Amino acid sequence: MSSGQIALLGAIAGFTIFLGLPIGRLRKPAPRLQAFLNAVAIGILVFLLWDVLSKALEPVDAALKAVTTDGGGSWATFVALAVLVAGGITAGLMSLAYYERWMSSPSRSARLGPGAAAAAELQAPRRWFVTPAQRLALLIAVGIGLHNFSEGLAIGQSAAKGEISLALLLIIGFGLHNATEGFGIVAPLTSDDDRPTWALLAVLGVIGGGPTFVGTIIGQTVVSDYLFVAFLALAAGSILYVVLQLLKVAFKLGYTELLLWGILTGLFAGIATDMILVAAGT
Repeated sequence: MSSGQIALLGAIAGFTIFLGLPIGRLRKPAPRLQAFLNAVAIGILVFLLWDVLSKALEPVDAALKAVTTDGGGSWATFVALAVLVAGGITAGLMSLAYYERWMSSPSRSARLGPGAAAAAELQAPRRWFVTPAQRLALLIAVGIGLHNFSEGLAIGQSAAKGEISLALLLIIGFGLHNATEGFGIVAPLTSDDDRPTWALLAVLGVIGGGPTFVGTIIGQTVVSDYLFVAFLALAAGSILYVVLQLLKVAFKLGYTELLLWGILTGLFAGIATDMILVAAGT
């Protein structure tokens, strides 16, 4: 199988994320349904957080074992990977926190003048990512995109090593994962007064799913534990921030039992789609 065909399949795996995006166009659902959809998104992201952290720590554990048990490796490699994990999680978490504070600052709010200015405002095109729900959807897409870039790296690196069957299984597994992740991205949009446009959903899909394609291309030419760990750590920090934001929304909506059932549903959905990867021995 050629590198171009692998890249194409990597793109397909990433863009299955679009399958879940139309849910974001639901007209203002009932409060209980809204709470459940938000909770399912939390469950999916909790699974992704666990999955990302476990994969990010694997090279760190291997480097530590090489030094302490196997009698090889170097402390420098272990320290570099450990610092990369800690720094990536911190950067992913805090960068989104500061970004959200900047976006929410009064200086970013539109200032309307009297009379003619207000009339002009009515004719201005609608801007994206100005409502809290839209910004939260963007942050989810960014976190998932970082995660999917690392998945693309895994696909590309498997193909580069000649493990085509493993690469194909990864494509299938990640494609199933991404189908559920699309729902996680748009769940906050169901609380907005206006339905998101198809163009907005397309942008969110490209942000969340496109990195799988990019990672597949890079992974076929660059094999680097440091790059792999860096993007996993960034994804972990970003996803952690988003989970905390979704929990704030969940507590405002109430329905504690429904919240727990929704989280379990999302968590089990993530575990179920992971079974193909487990069966592949990865």
